[in-house]
Amino acid sequence: MTDGKRGSGERGLHVRVKTAAKRTVSSTRWLERHLNDPYVRRSKMDGYRSRAAYKLIEIDDKLGLLKPGARVVDLGAAPGGWCQIAVERVKSSPDAPIVVGIDYLDMDHIPGVTFLKKDFLDDDAPDQLMAALGGHKPDVVLSDMAAPTTGHRQTDHLRTTHLFEVAIQFALENLAPGGAFLAKVFRGGTENQLLSLLKQDFVTVSHIKPPASRKESPELYVVAKGFRGRGRAGFLSGHRDDAADD
Repeated sequence: MTDGKRGSGERGLHVRVKTAAKRTVSSTRWLERHLNDPYVRRSKMDGYRSRAAYKLIEIDDKLGLLKPGARVVDLGAAPGGWCQIAVERVKSSPDAPIVVGIDYLDMDHIPGVTFLKKDFLDDDAPDQLMAALGGHKPDVVLSDMAAPTTGHRQTDHLRTTHLFEVAIQFALENLAPGGAFLAKVFRGGTENQLLSLLKQDFVTVSHIKPPASRKESPELYVVAKGFRGRGRAGFLSGHRDDAADD
């Protein structure tokens, strides 16, 4: 982490980006905002692969999910910012990794991480993740997955909600008793129903929006702690049946 003096030394710096012939005005504005984001600058100085690393830092500082020795699965791991934080906090060894990440995108190697280049939505992905942990149940399941945006708000919400649902299913089927689940969801109404369902399987369930999450972003993070260990293989189908009855 950077100290206050180092961060304050960057105040006043501002990068302006000219609109290129092949770039829209909106994408130029996004690029300018990205380049001037203090978390982006801090991630480069601190050696983290993405600004998202600070979201996990802020959440874990508050809730203490990542304890030394805990086994961790990171869903949608690329480019690796969350894996980097997990390795640091659970003390995962390069010789005996206890952090496993999965993504269909490439991710450069991180010592202490076993990485699977694979789509988590593939039918055999859960079995491969568990095999990578040597058959041991994870203590923490993380998911910062979000579907590629289409520009249509409702479609983007539904696609990301589906990723949230399958992450829940994996957690319910594989978490160690007492384990924790942390995942991204977009505001839109459905997440409240899913939180109610999660409360059947975890001691505590809550929302959190860390400071590193942009204010204009609809994203929230759901934190579920104290897994009761029952496991529900039919969670997704049951959830959809309940929704259809509403």
